[in-house]
Formats: sequence, C-alpha cells, structure tokens
Amino acid sequence: KTLGKPADQRKALLRALTTEVIRHGRIKTTLVRARAVRKHVDHMIELGKRGDLHARRQALAWVYDKDLVHSLFEAAPDRYSDRQGGYTRVLRTVARQGDNAKMAIIVLV
Repeated sequence: KTLGKPADQRKALLRALTTEVIRHGRIKTTLVRARAVRKHVDHMIELGKRGDLHARRQALAWVYDKDLVHSLFEAAPDRYSDRQGGYTRVLRTVARQGDNAKMAIIVLV
C-alpha cells in the first residue's frame, strides 16, 4: 500500500508508527495505516525474540528510539516466548469525524 505518500514519507510514517506502538502498547490511527504497520511491529518483536547482535542492529536501524530497542530486546523473549507470530491486534473503532475515515486501534497482544 502506498498510503498516498511518496516512498520516503511512507517509510518515515511507518517507522514512527512502529516506534509508538512499541512504546505505548496501543495507538489509534486509520485502519489502512494500522494494517500496514502491523507487519513492521511483528518483525521488530521477532528480532527482539532472536536477540543476537545482527537482530539488534536491524531493529536500531528501523526504530527511532535506541532505549526502546534495548527494553524491547529485554522484554520480548519472556513476553512472547509461547507465541509464534500474531503479536498485534487491529481493532476497528468508530469513523473519524470530519472526513469519515475508518479508524482502528492497533494493540500489542
């Protein structure tokens, strides 16, 4: 999905959304953006579960907050050890007032 943005802006948006989902555990955004960012959040958690140096450097290259990556790599192996993927859930919510865009909440499971 292009999300109606040029490639550089789209990448920056997805990086920012990924960072905020990991930091807060849940964010409210449009349905299309939530579905697009789900893949990246799941990938960061997979890297956190793997936990080696290469995975850490890949996560640092994507997530904006260095301290957040360190806390993710500490917490992910314990929190998601029994789970083989599907670390996020997208819940639909009421449409946004103003432009009637479909909204969603993306939550870490």
